Amino acid sequence: MDTDIYVIILQRNIRKKNDIKYRTGGERVINIIVVLPKIEDAKGIRGVLVKNGFQVTAVCSTGAQALSQLRDLSDGIVICGYKMTDMIYTELHDCLPAGFDMLLMASQAVLNEYRRGDIMCLAMPLKVHDLINTVDMMSQTILRRRRRAKSKPKERNSEETAFIKEAKELLMERNHMTEEEAHRYIQKCSMDSGTNMVETAQMVLAMMRG
Repeated sequence: MDTDIYVIILQRNIRKKNDIKYRTGGERVINIIVVLPKIEDAKGIRGVLVKNGFQVTAVCSTGAQALSQLRDLSDGIVICGYKMTDMIYTELHDCLPAGFDMLLMASQAVLNEYRRGDIMCLAMPLKVHDLINTVDMMSQTILRRRRRAKSKPKERNSEETAFIKEAKELLMERNHMTEEEAHRYIQKCSMDSGTNMVETAQMVLAMMRG
């Protein structure tokens, strides 16, 4: 990749401070890994992103380094070129953990030949506003995934399901409730006490057996 391109990028800052959306700290932080064959180029991209409010977790020159940085992260964006010193972008993409998206920066000729539907792409030479807008859009997608995952009920294992079933059966036997009434009772107690259904079922069993 032409280093001069990154020099031009570094000389431009298209957003004012009050336009920054992703500041360091808090749940809105998106992990970003930049991996390019020339570490100077990767640092150049990092500089542009940081100036525009994004947090860059690491800059790397090899795919192996990038994968090492991802081990303790749950999600994020990997920005890379077509070819690293140890692998091409498809090999890196296939090794990414679930929750990570890739942004490929390459010439239009390369993108025309190797574009994949599951990888976001930007054509070189790079335009700063295109980079910022694309990373912003990808960040919003990750934030939406986080919100969906947070609101999705946690799947119960067999032991947890058994606790709830046993508590309902005890309520049905001793308090002459239907199964639906017993379920609603546990659910209401759960909401009132701020505990989950399993913890509430365990408390019901402990009180009724005590």
